[in-house]
Amino acid sequence: MTKKQYDYIIIGGGSAGCALANRLSASPDNRVLVLDAGRPDYIWDLFIHMPAGLTVPLGNKWYDWCYESDPEPFMNNRRIFHGRGKVLGGSSSINGMIYIRGNALDYQRWSKDKGMENWDYAHCLPYFKRLEDRMARPDKYHGKQGPLNLEIGPCTNPLFQAFFKAVQEAGFPLTKDVNGFCQEGFAPFDRNIKQGKRWSAARAYYHPVKHRKNLKLIMRAMATRILFNGKRAEGVTFSRGKNRSETAYARHIICCGGAINTPQLLQLSGIADAGLLKDLNIPVVHDLPGVGQNLQDHLEVYVQYGCKEPVSMAPALKWYNKPRIGYQWLFHKKGAAASNHFEAGGFIRSNETVAYPNIQFHFLPVAIRYDGSSPSTDHGYQVHIGPMYSDARGEIKIKSKNPFRHPSMRFNYLSTQQDRKEWVEAVRTARQIMSRPAFDRFNKGELSPGPSVETDEQILDWVAADGETALHPSCTCKMGKDKRSVVDPDTMQVHGTEGLYAVDASVMPYITNGNIYSPVMMIAEKAADLILGNTLLQPEFADYYKHGAGAVSAEKK
Repeated sequence: MTKKQYDYIIIGGGSAGCALANRLSASPDNRVLVLDAGRPDYIWDLFIHMPAGLTVPLGNKWYDWCYESDPEPFMNNRRIFHGRGKVLGGSSSINGMIYIRGNALDYQRWSKDKGMENWDYAHCLPYFKRLEDRMARPDKYHGKQGPLNLEIGPCTNPLFQAFFKAVQEAGFPLTKDVNGFCQEGFAPFDRNIKQGKRWSAARAYYHPVKHRKNLKLIMRAMATRILFNGKRAEGVTFSRGKNRSETAYARHIICCGGAINTPQLLQLSGIADAGLLKDLNIPVVHDLPGVGQNLQDHLEVYVQYGCKEPVSMAPALKWYNKPRIGYQWLFHKKGAAASNHFEAGGFIRSNETVAYPNIQFHFLPVAIRYDGSSPSTDHGYQVHIGPMYSDARGEIKIKSKNPFRHPSMRFNYLSTQQDRKEWVEAVRTARQIMSRPAFDRFNKGELSPGPSVETDEQILDWVAADGETALHPSCTCKMGKDKRSVVDPDTMQVHGTEGLYAVDASVMPYITNGNIYSPVMMIAEKAADLILGNTLLQPEFADYYKHGAGAVSAEKK
């Protein structure tokens, strides 16, 4: 076996890994190996591909890594469950299929960090467009020929119409497109669903090109260590069973394990804070303190209501209706199972001191939790809410040399004054919307948190007791050129090394406004060009909305 076995080894066949596998193998001269520790996304694994089946793989050890945080000190020392995809396509194969780019001002914020000038909105927009195949008419904000299919939520259930009317009665605007000119407001959401099926990164990027002779995928292959010759990465050891270790070599090694697995593997391989490595007797390849730091996420709660009229999706949860619903989906890709039911929501500013929306809403025409449990067997509806850019920061650290042991994860939810202030505003605003006259014909009373939760302190106690992750861990190997940065934004190389890259949610410097799948795919698209040395797409200076200023040119920072 020669040490130049491959040109590129991609560690992780998740969202970013599938995109890179497609783009890097486009030239037949590039030999590409993808290593993924999970299972294939078999076509007969129906609950992966059925949009409404998302509660089945989430929390299931066959499809999900089922991480838990350390006891969170500001959330009653609860361990918070964190699902991450353990299947080809990664979390895009088990997530809620909501496609949110983030606010244009998120990327303006990125670009103000040292070395991040080319990650502003104008430079990111063409890569968003390149990945999209949006069903609606294309415009200067959206693409049409990309691999990722996007459908707009139909919102035909009368509860959605009541929701849109209620937000206006509460004084909030509608917007044409949360991924277009103006994110602020409420609208139907884009979803990565195609003809009634989940359109994961694996289905969009990997499966159309899996026949390429220069592209190889090995599933159930757990990367255990990156091998170095001095500071140059030259290979990966991986396990296909605890007693079966193998090695592959390449000129370029790309970590795509996500915000948890990427820092874990770097730390195991000697790229991290030297003190941590010495404590665990791991040889230091490069002292890089930022690895595993800057951990960010979105926390959320469900504000749930009973429904007086039989219009919610509750009947779809009854066991005796599931065979009929399954038949409709299996043979026609229609019916209740063909939607994720997160068809609409929006973004607001909870106070006048914030420059752009800091609270996200998802509306759902049923009262249910991510794990499939519900507070009642009767009809209901709910809104998911949470702050978008909390200033709480956490960390991820390995506990031992054992690559199969989950790392320590602490998010520090509710640990800051800003966080607590915005949570009270978020819950009060949600109740303000849901109690508008538009809901009078449906509103049977609040189920959660319930009328006993009223004061600021009671609201925060409820959030601490009931809050769940929105499943958006990020920022643990951030791009930049300061002392706490991990990845060079001009090359995607890990600082202080050669031939080693990171491309996934870990490289985000700040979490974006909304679900993070879309930004991860944009990062992967741009990273492919950076790694290949291609000419980057030209920036597109489309206007965007900023409160108090109206339309702002993307050329302005």
